[in-house]
Amino acid sequence: MAKEVIKGGGFLLQETAPANVYSPEDFNDEQKLIAQTTDEFVEKEIIPNFDKIETKDYEIQRELFKKAADLGLINASIPEAYGGLDLDHVSQMLIYEHLTGSASFSTGFGGTAGIGLLPILLFGTHEQKEKYLPKLGSGEWVGAYALSESSSGSDALGAKSTARLSEDGEHWILNGEKMWITNGGFADVVTVFAKVNGEQFTGFIVEKNDPGVSHGNEEHKLGQRGSSTTPIIMQDAKIPKDRLLGEIGKGHLIAFNVLNHGRINLGAGGVGGSKRVIGQSAKYAAQRRQFGRPIASFGAIQYKIAEMAARTYACDSAVYRTAGMIEAREATIDRTDPVAVMKAIEEYAIECAITKVAGSELLFYCADENVQIHGGNGFTEDYPAEGVYRDCRVNRIFEGTNEINRLLIPGQLIKRAMKGGLPLFQAAMKLQEELLAGPSFDSDEDESPLANEIKLAANAKKVAIALLGSAAQKFQAALAEQQMILSWTADVIIDAFQIDSAVGRTAKLVAVDGAEKHSAAIDATRLYTHDAINRIEVAAKNALAAISEGDELRVMLVALRRLTKQEPLNTAAIRERLSNKVVEAGGYIF
Repeated sequence: MAKEVIKGGGFLLQETAPANVYSPEDFNDEQKLIAQTTDEFVEKEIIPNFDKIETKDYEIQRELFKKAADLGLINASIPEAYGGLDLDHVSQMLIYEHLTGSASFSTGFGGTAGIGLLPILLFGTHEQKEKYLPKLGSGEWVGAYALSESSSGSDALGAKSTARLSEDGEHWILNGEKMWITNGGFADVVTVFAKVNGEQFTGFIVEKNDPGVSHGNEEHKLGQRGSSTTPIIMQDAKIPKDRLLGEIGKGHLIAFNVLNHGRINLGAGGVGGSKRVIGQSAKYAAQRRQFGRPIASFGAIQYKIAEMAARTYACDSAVYRTAGMIEAREATIDRTDPVAVMKAIEEYAIECAITKVAGSELLFYCADENVQIHGGNGFTEDYPAEGVYRDCRVNRIFEGTNEINRLLIPGQLIKRAMKGGLPLFQAAMKLQEELLAGPSFDSDEDESPLANEIKLAANAKKVAIALLGSAAQKFQAALAEQQMILSWTADVIIDAFQIDSAVGRTAKLVAVDGAEKHSAAIDATRLYTHDAINRIEVAAKNALAAISEGDELRVMLVALRRLTKQEPLNTAAIRERLSNKVVEAGGYIF
């Protein structure tokens, strides 16, 4: 694990030590076994039942949940005292990464094993945990999480559902309708959010047989057609008083902290899905012949396969680097204290949001290119490409839309800086002085194979710091309304984190085994860095032009050019090498 404990968002403000970048190469034997067990479960149980799952056969899904539970996949996060395995955070993420054989099943799985049981695990009383966690962890009961409403999706705290105590003070009376609830059609227990007396946002545990509780019709969806998605309807629903979850008026703590878990798991799932899709593309490109040769030999196809591999390598690096940060933090706390664990993950809410956006957009990119590589076959149900394309689209909406997460990333950084938790503004002022002094930002002569990428990783973080400092100084409290500026800044931060993570991971590998053994990782890192720096320059130009004007803008653009300057790189040769290795291996090579 990463030895140094850094603050959430702190990666922007300090030099990255490769030895402290946790990566997939650091998985221990137990973690590798969890990944293998999950893979075998997908191949032996999920894929053979794919057609049944897609027709909304919830009995087969219940059976599969129980089989997953028998393997320790559902109760991985539950403490041993409540019948669980209490696995480390990396192991839990590996389950989500490898559970990608059926998006419909994996979504239902997450609805019960993730956001279905986590509210009770993190905020329930001992009695509530004793009652619900063993049943959820064993697959006997299926869980769900009901936050959104038709008028309050991203604005979750604008919920209209209400809760009031009955006249005898023994029950809560809930009224309202929750929308788009995963597992809604067959869940046994649901975490529901409602406003006590119409004002205090609060969590409750609701069972399917409670009087006044029902579910609406199944939604007809673009993708993930096998997962249950229904409204949850409460009409004077009568809930025992002891089913209050957490404290009255503190439901936001439950809602937002559970989402942090969901976001990083979605990032891991995006990486796992992308690896699976790369395998589909590589195998098809190798056997599909046009003009007398495999299409894998054409540069246009090589471009796509190499790009998919490089982007996946970078996101994979960022996802497990974040997991390493969380594990390093958890090593300093009492892991039997769920509140302490919650706060450890909350510390990295910024990184969780980054990985959610990056992972979901990576998978959609790969799925789109997979359809294109398959050509006409990719648009038919005879090949899996079209199903993956449809199924993964919703990931950019799950767990807070990517737009909301993009606002959260810079917003949280600035909020923490204003509270003194991160010396962001001091770093911005120091950087401004350096910019005015006109330094070259060139490193000392470095002959390592990643010298240029190490410099660019540091410069990418400087661009992010400059944007954050300039935007906060210009707009101050009104910055929250500048959503385009915040989104462009978030794009810079997201790419900067992935560059920094990929560079740190590869530098660590090279330091241990030498450059020759890891030539593909070096190629992937160089390719991702080259393209990401170009994206950063464009996003930063857009943001700066909205922040400044005149001479001030011209000075800032000169500094930006200096920070994003890079030597020409023969990306065509890199792409050909990477693609050839992926096609030869029949899939993802890292």
